[in-house]
Amino acid sequence: MEVGIIYPMIFPEVGNGKEPICEKIRKILEDPFFGAVTIGRVKNTNDREKLRQLLNLSGITVIYGVGAPLSLMRLNLHSFNEGLRKKSVEEMKKLIDEAYFLNARIFEVIPPKDPGKERRAKAKMLLIKSLSEQCEYARKKASNYIISISIETFDRTVDKKLLLGPTQEAVDVIAKVKEKFDNIGLTVDLSHLPLIGETPEESLAIAAPYLLHAHIGNCILKDKSNPRYGDKHPPFGVRNGENGVSEVARFLRTLKKVGYFTHTKATEKPVVSFEVKPAHDENSEIVIAGSKRVLLRAVSLI
Repeated sequence: MEVGIIYPMIFPEVGNGKEPICEKIRKILEDPFFGAVTIGRVKNTNDREKLRQLLNLSGITVIYGVGAPLSLMRLNLHSFNEGLRKKSVEEMKKLIDEAYFLNARIFEVIPPKDPGKERRAKAKMLLIKSLSEQCEYARKKASNYIISISIETFDRTVDKKLLLGPTQEAVDVIAKVKEKFDNIGLTVDLSHLPLIGETPEESLAIAAPYLLHAHIGNCILKDKSNPRYGDKHPPFGVRNGENGVSEVARFLRTLKKVGYFTHTKATEKPVVSFEVKPAHDENSEIVIAGSKRVLLRAVSLI
């Protein structure tokens, strides 16, 4: 596998726009431990060109995440307002163009907010429509490869409270899109599984035929008073954290069992990415080093 990392998450100052996008990425690109990196939107044209050069020079696998733009631009891929839904899809198309420019192989989308049980079925149909339009556009814009759209599962009741949601429901949405477009799949995040209430075995058995990308990270579920409660991606080893060495080993072991490391993917090799976020008083480089140690210890247990 390739080990990846979510760049705007591990360096929050970049994700928050307080530092230029290329400021810290060299720390990842210079480190041969990493074979993949997830990046986000780059507003400045010069920064985008500079980032493209750095990524190409490094030979690293690129994944493009659109969670922040969806939120910051107040887009909604399942909006009951057709004008807003269409606007959201058009904005996503612009980001697909940018992802192609940066040679990203996966275009990672987060689900919209859960509208509630009564409106959930209609919301899913609208999301299927929006995802299908994105897949179609990605195919039309392709040259030497077709970028794959991947949607990630999140909690519906604890913190983010998004539409998808249980793995089975996410798979049902993806399967519907896949009837016409094969460049669609799923991202499963270990840090989200406790929040969803699923085990790796339960989630990955369902996700396996559609799995394009896997994240490993941590969460806090037991202590609601903790400022990192919910989907905040604290480092491994924090007090009351749900995931550590044994949980990462279990997740990797299950990924192996369901065939993730042998099936053909959107990327040349299957990617497992750290999604960890330091607090304001924590050092990003030390969190990276600690995450590596957790992964190496977990691999030694398999």
